[in-house]
Amino acid sequence: MSTLTGKQVAEAGLDGWTYLLGALQTRIRTPDFAAGLALVAAVGAEAERVDHHPDLDLRYTHVDVRLWSHDAGGVTGRDLRLARTIAALAADAGLTLSAAGLARLELALDTPEHAVVLPFWRAVLAWQAPDGRGPDDDEVRDPDGVLPTVWFQRSGRDEPRQRWHPDVWVDPAEAEARIAAALAAGGTLVSDAEAPSFWVLADPDGNRVCLCTWQQRA
Repeated sequence: MSTLTGKQVAEAGLDGWTYLLGALQTRIRTPDFAAGLALVAAVGAEAERVDHHPDLDLRYTHVDVRLWSHDAGGVTGRDLRLARTIAALAADAGLTLSAAGLARLELALDTPEHAVVLPFWRAVLAWQAPDGRGPDDDEVRDPDGVLPTVWFQRSGRDEPRQRWHPDVWVDPAEAEARIAAALAAGGTLVSDAEAPSFWVLADPDGNRVCLCTWQQRA
């Protein structure tokens, strides 16, 4: 089963969904906890019927849904089909889907020798390489998908240098507004050389963050 690119996902025209860090994501606002619980039950029944199971996060005011095909390592056609079904279930309950404000967070450690430091972080976090890959991999991932992935980015040794920076993944439609808000809050645009794949921003103290989208990526 082949995985879809961000461009292919965007062309599918899924209202209320966004493609973030290899998965479809949406937020469904609910009037109360009972309404969210009922929606989760309906989605769960459909997931069992088609034998394809999304990640569901039930809160008092909303349900977050994240969809990807674990066996394929990305979004596939069956995720698009289930996304449309979930949208229909929400509509039947008088609820709407929205991707506004959604984001995914990764933590990047800049290091000239990732193979040297990676085993330490794997041990202290008690995480393994994703998909069972070996020690040469460049990231460690929470097997339960709760905490942010930590990945290791090659850097030079010149001092001073920033060791850690967050990667914040957003919908492409939200990138411009987030950049503008960050600049208005006293930040600076360090580089847009890789835009729209990612922008490098810094806070007033010089701490950097990458604002990332799926655009212009394989």
